[in-house]
Amino acid sequence: MTDLSKRQVTLDEVAERAGVSRSAASRVINNAPHVSKAKREAVQRAVVDLGYVPNATARALATQQVGAVVLAISSDNPQVFADPFFADVVVGVNSVLEETELELMLLLATSTRGQTRLEQLLRTRQADGVMLMSMHGDDPLAALADKVDVPVVFGGCPVNFEPRYYVDADNRGGARLATEHLVAAGRTRIATITGRMDEGAGTARYKGYQEALAVAGLEANRVVHGDFSEDGGSRAMEELLAKYSDLDAVFIASDQMAIGALRVLKDAGRSVPGDVAIVGFNDITSARHTEPPLTTIGQPIQSLGREMARMLLSLIAGENPTPLILPTRLIPRTSA
Repeated sequence: MTDLSKRQVTLDEVAERAGVSRSAASRVINNAPHVSKAKREAVQRAVVDLGYVPNATARALATQQVGAVVLAISSDNPQVFADPFFADVVVGVNSVLEETELELMLLLATSTRGQTRLEQLLRTRQADGVMLMSMHGDDPLAALADKVDVPVVFGGCPVNFEPRYYVDADNRGGARLATEHLVAAGRTRIATITGRMDEGAGTARYKGYQEALAVAGLEANRVVHGDFSEDGGSRAMEELLAKYSDLDAVFIASDQMAIGALRVLKDAGRSVPGDVAIVGFNDITSARHTEPPLTTIGQPIQSLGREMARMLLSLIAGENPTPLILPTRLIPRTSA
């Protein structure tokens, strides 16, 4: 057995002895609310048994909280929080924060004014941390983590760099699954409607499509770029039909775009999946109610929000979490 008296006991060892998660142990040690009596007592016993001494700096950060965190989305669309994807992210974030005394602030931060407001908010410590989502290209928000003295967690990886702390879905692997499903169904003229190519999810899903067709020995040249919106999916599908009338399948990088594309195919007299098979991405609730129901790639959207919030709480508590990639899976329905 290791002699713990000869070195500093870690928070991980306290959590293991108490039989609780690291974050639960941290909340007990920092006198945070919403921890069960049984867990609190188990952690307190472990602290005494192991002789644990909290890190003074980490504890100071954890106990001098403002009481709020920010979820900032790089978008100039005021309806973005009504998007089913972002709405589910907010639900996930809130489900974690409601077990704490932290308030959630939502902020759109694409305009110069929005970016300045967010930076001032964080520089003046009016928030304990921030979660950033939907970074575009050389988005100045992406550099925020190096400019402010509060924890920053990214939802998804920006295109141009990998941040230290982030939660993402396996976008590339999910896109491969989608395209492989279409290949396995005997489709050979497989097009794609991509997401925004200045976003990490858009580029990763496009790469997954390309990889799957390369392995299958099929061309990956039937491509139109979209923007993740329903109207963008409609416009992209119209362009695909005009340019590549022989297509027999489309991998579409979001369910929202797929819903718009299905409408265009119906108006064009193309049956789904008879003439054109369709696979989307995200598995939003409305994907189950399209005509026909949409085959899609499921990613745990609410879990994305929950894990972002948990990672941020971990950072606020002075811990050092590792990046997290959430799995994706094929959800077969009638459209492919």
